Amino acid sequence: MDLGIRDKVAMVAASSRGLGRAVAEALAAEGARLALCARNETVLAATADAIRARFGVEVLDRALDVTDAAAVGAFVSETVERFGTVHIGVANAGGPPSKSFAETTTQDWCSAFELNFMSTLHLIRELAPHMQRQRWGRIVSITSITVKQPTDGLILSNAIRAGVAGLMKSLSNEYAGDNILFNNVCPGFTATDRLNEVAASLAKSQGVAPEEIVGRWTRAIPAGRLGRPEELAAVVAFLCSEKAGYVTGSSVAVDGGAVKGIF
Repeated sequence: MDLGIRDKVAMVAASSRGLGRAVAEALAAEGARLALCARNETVLAATADAIRARFGVEVLDRALDVTDAAAVGAFVSETVERFGTVHIGVANAGGPPSKSFAETTTQDWCSAFELNFMSTLHLIRELAPHMQRQRWGRIVSITSITVKQPTDGLILSNAIRAGVAGLMKSLSNEYAGDNILFNNVCPGFTATDRLNEVAASLAKSQGVAPEEIVGRWTRAIPAGRLGRPEELAAVVAFLCSEKAGYVTGSSVAVDGGAVKGIF
C-alpha cells in the first residue's frame, strides 16, 4: 500500500534508537524526508547514516533535549529552512522511572511532566502554524497502554501520559478544520532497551530476577509474546499518511491484546 507520504517532511523525536528509530525507518521506507533528534549525538548520527544508506532519503539530525522549548523551536526552524515545511510530527520521549506513589518526590512529578507532557506541547506549538498554512498535518504522540490501563509500579507514566492523551484529543477537535490530525499510539510491552530498564527496576524493588518480570508480562499478553518495534512503527506510519485522513483524536493500542478494556 502506498501511504502517499513520499517526499513529505517528517520530524521524529527521540529517534536514535528503540521505538523512535523504528518509526523513522518506517517513514523513510515510504520515502519521507526526515528530521531526527535525540540527546545522544553519537548514537543519533549513526542512526541517521544508517537510514540514509538503507533508504536513500534526506535526513537532518540534531542532538537536543526535547524538554528544552528553545532547542525544539530552533530545530523546527532549521528543518523548515532546510526542507521548506514540516508535514508530520511524531512526539516521543523516554518514560519516567518506575516507582510507587510513596517513593515519588515532587521533583519526580515535575521531571515526568516536563519529559512526557511538555515535550509534546513544545513540538506541537512549533509545528502547528506550519501545518495550518499548508492545511495538511499529522501529529502522532507515542504514549503507552497506561493511557488505557494503568500498570502497577508506573504511577508517573500512568498519570502524565493520560494528560497527553487528553491534550491530543482536545487538539484534534480544534484543528480538524485545518486538516491537521492528532492521534496517540499506545505501545504495550515491546522489546526495547526501555522495557529492559523497567523490568530491571521492578525486579530490584521486588527482589526477583528481571526475567521473572518479563515472564509475568508475557503471560498476561493474549498474543503470548512481546511486541516488535517495527509493528508499532507500522501503525504510526499509517496514521501519518494520506490513507488515515478520517482518523483523528484516537488512541490506538499496539499491545497484543494486553489491555482488557473494550476501548
